[in-house]
Amino acid sequence: MKAVICARYGPPEVLRVAEVPKPVPGRGEILIRVRATAVTASDCIMRRGKARFPMWLLMRAMIGFKRPRKTLGGVISGEIESVGKGVARFKAGDAVFGITGLAFGTYAEYACLKESTRFACLAAKPGNATHEEAAAVPYGGLLALCFLKPAKISARRKVLVYGASGAIGTAAVQLARHFGAEVTGVCGTANLELVRSLGAARILDYTKQDSVPAGELYDLVFDAVGRRKSSKIKLACQNALAPGGISVTVDDRIAKLDAESLELLRTLMEAGQYRAVIDRRYPLEEIVAAHRYVEEGHKKGNVVVTVG
Repeated sequence: MKAVICARYGPPEVLRVAEVPKPVPGRGEILIRVRATAVTASDCIMRRGKARFPMWLLMRAMIGFKRPRKTLGGVISGEIESVGKGVARFKAGDAVFGITGLAFGTYAEYACLKESTRFACLAAKPGNATHEEAAAVPYGGLLALCFLKPAKISARRKVLVYGASGAIGTAAVQLARHFGAEVTGVCGTANLELVRSLGAARILDYTKQDSVPAGELYDLVFDAVGRRKSSKIKLACQNALAPGGISVTVDDRIAKLDAESLELLRTLMEAGQYRAVIDRRYPLEEIVAAHRYVEEGHKKGNVVVTVG
């Protein structure tokens, strides 16, 4: 089968497509024919092999100290080709989507995963979504829920999302609206209409504005970008909290993804209350170009890779 090989840590050019043996599912495992995956900011960090300590040590321990031991890629949408003994939830022919966790392996024509693991979650693919659309949902959607739910999003009336046009941000805007919040999105000029179309009642342009409107206070400020990017308006947003309001960033802790959240995303998609945001699509053979584009840091929503 075709798979993306990463011979060493480094720039996008360390990736190449090669022929590797097709995996065989063992007990409790499922073999998925990958139809689509996505290139995420996390994938780029894994490929570079660089992170702040102690995350650097944890990352290298997971995937290899000198070079990645595993095929990269953590988002999946595809069909189950076969299952090993003891598999109960899925059967051959099922269309599924989700996150593979520490197994990685989705930059390939086939991925072999354990049916049950604390670091991965799979669910039936939304019936009204293509594989490309399904692959554009788990990363941003699950990460957004991972931070919004502990922040008691259902009790937050006014929510501001900084970085509202990225994979996590576009998900957070839609999910905050679902939970009943009035959403203000912060993004660049080119993405104002996109964020508005996702349900944001107000948009702030970080390229032109240095502060929030006078008197505006928020019950929750969610930084969907993290500390790697900052601006004057970002600092102003974090200080514009209503009494009892909180500020949350994606850098606060290691995300814990769960099947319940994935099921919620599936349900919302099938109900037409959540949509996949896809910036660009690349075939597997153009994985280097896909990584280059994501690494530029200006993508809108998700970058999807079609596999087969």
